[in-house]
Amino acid sequence: MTKTTRFKVLERAFLLSSLLFFCTFELAANQQFSQCVSDLKFQARQQGISESTVNQVLGKAKHLSRVIELDRRQPEFTQTFAGYFNARITDERVRNGRNQLNKNIQLLEKIYQETGIPPKYLVSFWGLETNYGGYFGSWSVPDSLTTLACDQRRSAYFTQELLNALRIIDAGDITAERMVGSWAGAMGHMQFMPSTFLSYAKDADGDGRRDLWGSIEDAMTSAANFLLRMGWNPDFEWGQEVKLPSDFDYSLAGHHHKRSLRSWVALGITPTSGPGLLPSDQQASLLVPAGHQGPAFLVTQNFHVIMRWNRSEFYALSVGHLADRIAGEPALSQQPPPDDIKITREQVRQLQKDLHTLGIDAGDADGVMGPQTRTAISLYQQKTQRIADGHLDSTLLTAIRTAASSLSH
Repeated sequence: MTKTTRFKVLERAFLLSSLLFFCTFELAANQQFSQCVSDLKFQARQQGISESTVNQVLGKAKHLSRVIELDRRQPEFTQTFAGYFNARITDERVRNGRNQLNKNIQLLEKIYQETGIPPKYLVSFWGLETNYGGYFGSWSVPDSLTTLACDQRRSAYFTQELLNALRIIDAGDITAERMVGSWAGAMGHMQFMPSTFLSYAKDADGDGRRDLWGSIEDAMTSAANFLLRMGWNPDFEWGQEVKLPSDFDYSLAGHHHKRSLRSWVALGITPTSGPGLLPSDQQASLLVPAGHQGPAFLVTQNFHVIMRWNRSEFYALSVGHLADRIAGEPALSQQPPPDDIKITREQVRQLQKDLHTLGIDAGDADGVMGPQTRTAISLYQQKTQRIADGHLDSTLLTAIRTAASSLSH
């Protein structure tokens, strides 16, 4: 047998063994998914979901491998405020928001009278969640949730969301075929998860269904109900952009540092536009999401209500500012500076470990640049006589790594 012939024989053997392994793996995965679906059917029946819904939805459930890929995939780079904010607050989105505000003003004013939620906020959420109903997502929510429920990573959470989705179908609010949304199960104009839907969705148009896909009235009323139930105070705005004095102590900034407006006024803080700050006892926090060279915001209790919708400070700031722009307010007085660093999630994990090494609690080393990590950065800045704004640049990243390494050796 020649070398060429021997190589071809080995190549074919390898291909056949690979194909056999793949088929065996696929068979095992399909059997595992089928068993999981059978278990889910049992749970659904035990919780009172009708046999017709169980058979109609879970009897046709499909495993969506792409959903698992998306669940596993994390962006390599962490998002900065400038990147996040500038991608979402665009002239087109502001213009479309004003058009939608005017188009739906009668409905929005009615909701305002009933709930105290101003129209501009509902339109802002709408714009950020689905671009004013332009894109709900194209995934089958039942199939996505079944796939995620049968995956070990967050099975308990998604099993509950799947059962809630079945309850929504069982109640006649939407058919399984029309229940489309994001790959993770967020649905309709306002991207409610099924659990949020069951707790806060309203049939506002009186047709007997809570239709967050086809009824703007239902969607807006449901969003207002959520905000109201989360503690929205009709006497407050979300916050506002402010100007800080040149000698400001940035260690006072942060999500959890609350002071009265009277106290902030006494420190020399002034608004960038509109009327001056009232020296009242209303509590507010100061946020500087892009550091001392970027914009500063005083935020109220209602800002924290917005964060009950989405736990991201960047998201809540975007909702508040877009709402103001839709209502005719100007753009930011101080734009976020261009990104001076692109930092990977792995670099953030190392940063969090380094801060721990230096005796500063940065929370779990999860690679997420959240409020606790920014507070830890601020503490390091204070200890090293820097401007303690919690903002990370390449020089500071190197300094923290060097300091931690010197302690480790």
